[in-house]
Amino acid sequence: MQIEDAQRFIAEGETVNKTVRVSRDEIVAFATMSHDENPLHTDRAVAQRARFGEIIASGQHTAAILMGVLATHFSRSDDGVRREMLCLNMNFAFKGPVFAEQEVSLRWHVSAVQWNSKLQGLLAHLDGSASVAHDKLAVVARGTILVKERVA
Repeated sequence: MQIEDAQRFIAEGETVNKTVRVSRDEIVAFATMSHDENPLHTDRAVAQRARFGEIIASGQHTAAILMGVLATHFSRSDDGVRREMLCLNMNFAFKGPVFAEQEVSLRWHVSAVQWNSKLQGLLAHLDGSASVAHDKLAVVARGTILVKERVA
């Protein structure tokens, strides 16, 4: 694949941004679905007595949303380019809480892209984050994905 062709699929310097709001019901549903019985994610009274004062999304919930945004963007075909994407490696560091009904700014930045002949696709290294309350970091992420042409 030529580098000009590769940039149609994923390009160094490319960014993905999205803002979401996670409701209390979504936080409780995700905790239940993922078998996370920590009451900080499901019981408002417990969360209010704890240092948070409000239920919080689990780290895995915020990480799942970050990965979902990444997968959606790099498997899209709305621009006429048929892609498929596979997460190869993801690392997350949890820096602060994500509260119910709070806006969360999600961001991914492609720091490097290289062709991998064994995998027949582009390996991309990314830096990501989830921020709340005017850029207060909640999650920092790094990952490697494989992006390639989707075969019909």
